[in-house]
Amino acid sequence: MRLLAKKPAKLVAVAVANKMARIAWAIMAKEGYYRAPELAAAA
Repeated sequence: MRLLAKKPAKLVAVAVANKMARIAWAIMAKEGYYRAPELAAAA
């Protein structure tokens, strides 16, 4: 992770947890399913 190289590990952990919580909340609120992003598109 590039963020881990620039920021303290605890700050990165909180940021990642926040992102995951926001995704989980959005899925539950919309009664949807999680679709993982395509790895090929990121490369």
